[in-house]
Order: sequence, then C-alpha cells, then structure tokens
Amino acid sequence: MNSPILVWMLYLNREVTTEEYEKCYELVHNTVPHAKSIPSNPSSGESLRQIIAQMMPLLMMRHRRIPRARWRDHSTHNGKHWIEQMLDHVNPEHHLRSMIGYHLAWENSLIGMVMVQGKQREVVNIGLGVKQVAVEPRDATVSAYVESLSHKLTELEISFLSPSLGDEVVLRRLCILLALKSAYIRAIGQPIGFDWSRLEFNISEETCSGDGQPLTGWEFRLYKAHLGVQRRGILVEESYQCVTAHFRGTPDSKFVWQDNNKDLESWVQFINIDQMTNVIPKLTD
Repeated sequence: MNSPILVWMLYLNREVTTEEYEKCYELVHNTVPHAKSIPSNPSSGESLRQIIAQMMPLLMMRHRRIPRARWRDHSTHNGKHWIEQMLDHVNPEHHLRSMIGYHLAWENSLIGMVMVQGKQREVVNIGLGVKQVAVEPRDATVSAYVESLSHKLTELEISFLSPSLGDEVVLRRLCILLALKSAYIRAIGQPIGFDWSRLEFNISEETCSGDGQPLTGWEFRLYKAHLGVQRRGILVEESYQCVTAHFRGTPDSKFVWQDNNKDLESWVQFINIDQMTNVIPKLTD
C-alpha cells in the first residue's frame, strides 16, 4: 500500500461574486448527485466552501482527462467516497487498482482535497484535517481558546499546552493536535458527534492511541499553508495547519513533518479561486 498521496488546496484569494457563486452552484447541482442537498445561499461563506469543495473532484478528473460520463462517484455506508473510472480496454486487475479514494475538508479561506489511487479497500481510509492557526472569536486570548476546546483533548495533550511556552507555541501545538484528530476521524468515517478525547496524540514521541489502544498502520503527513487573501480590498495573511491521514497497514504509525517547500510541491498543489472559476464550462464535459 505505497500508493502516492496527492493533495489539492484551493484558497479563496478574493471574495466571490454572486454570479460566480450561482455558476458554481448550478454546476455542482447538475453534475454531483450526492451534493444536491446543499441549499443555495450566495451570502453564506459555508455554503460557498461546500460548493467549491464538491467541484474539486470534477477538476481533478478533468485534469486527468477523464470525461464526466466515464467515471462514477461511490461512497461506503459511512460516507467514505471513492471514484471508479469506466475506461475501455483495461484489464480487470488494472481496473481494480484504478479506484481513487478522496476526502474533502475546508476552513475559512482554504478548501482541500486529498486523494490516493489503488484498490477500493486501500483508498477509502483517507482523511484531511485543516485548522486555521487563529483563535475564535478573534478577540479571545489563547488560554481562553484552549480552555474552550479542552473537551476535545486528553490530559496528556493539555500538558503540551502550558502557558509558559508562550501564545504562539501553544496555539500552533493546539492546531496540530486538532488537525491530526480531524484527519483521522474523517479517514475512518466517524460522524460529527464523535468524542475527540477518545483519541490521543503524543506529538513528542510520535505515537497515537484510540480508547487507550495504539493506533497502528497509519501515516500522518503534517504541513503548513500560508495565504494572502483580499478581504474588502485589504490583503490579509492567514496561516493553516494541515494533516493528511491514510491507513497503509504498516506495523507502526508514521508521522511525516513536511517543512521543506520543495518536498511539499511534489505532492501538494495550491490553486486559487480564479483557476477554478475559469474552467467551469469544461467541468461538465
């Protein structure tokens, strides 16, 4: 199970017009059957993020030059998606290994898609966690923000967030923990109400457990995204902690800290909203 992971990250570098939203919504409504339940709401940032996220598989398959009529989007009973390519003159073994598992995640200005190709059972357990490195609400202190999220953490994890480390370190560590947990929870297809404190990540020792039992066979890749986005004519800088989680079936779990931009570029691609809206007419082909 050494299939390469690929990630596309789309950032909303500017505000989207109502006309653009409506074009995106119409595209998704007409071409993504499982997304028809998303209500149209041009004034909602969350609705926009959901719509753009559902366009990511369309863009990915367009990039692979696979016509929309030649692939199907399937999902497991717990909502894990994979794409089956309906290609001609392909031997059965190759067809079995051509499934594309993917997961979509978003927060504020960043929308991501992680994907991996292989046999269906090997590709569905994949997830992406995206956490903006910022307190919420924006006028909150870091200590108050940590306290508001402490129910998602274990005692050991909280011990890594000592105020003596300084706000910057504490906030970064908190976002790493939350992104790790989010990626894993999404990878196994758990519902929204899952108790995050059942998971424990010991970052210093690079180990993880669930309900006190070691989680083995997982690969976690951690990387950062630094964005510059226009908001009401003002350039705003935003930082995000991102994590991919993929079950590879190895004896242990592995943590890969991707701090080198050159290495990151080999498997993570950043695009902006203009690159998406410019190709809307082609995504139905």
